Amino acid sequence: MTLQIRRVVTGHNTDGSAKVLIDEICRNVQSSRPGHQSCVVWTTDTSPAVNDGDDDTSQRKVGTTLPGGTVFRVIRYEPGVAPRNHRTSSIDYAVVLEGEIDMELDATRVTLRAGDVLVQRGTIHNWVNRGAVPCTIAFVLVDAKPVATECHALEAAG
Repeated sequence: MTLQIRRVVTGHNTDGSAKVLIDEICRNVQSSRPGHQSCVVWTTDTSPAVNDGDDDTSQRKVGTTLPGGTVFRVIRYEPGVAPRNHRTSSIDYAVVLEGEIDMELDATRVTLRAGDVLVQRGTIHNWVNRGAVPCTIAFVLVDAKPVATECHALEAAG
């Protein structure tokens, strides 16, 4: 089943009054591997963000994150999704919208369920859906400096 996310984006008329710019089902759904679908809802390329204009920044080419900015992405993980162990150069705010999923760290596994929130701080991690139903998570990824330990910097991987 295709990820179905309604995306509503606001903006302003020329006189400064508020209006709805976009009200649609996300059209930019992508799949990077079997059992995984994602939609970029919005991006920013600066901090503070710029709220001027009518450009649809969900169409911007981005990787996992965006240097100096943010990526708001919704991901659906099907049961048995192919794992992908990785680290991002970001701080990730996540809200589980439906289902449940295991987040695996180096030596820890945490099960997250609908309504749970997560702050992911540049750690190596993996998402595994061991359940019988899909899990959908909303992520806001904020560009961050690489994590540095006493020995060395930990670069993004995966």
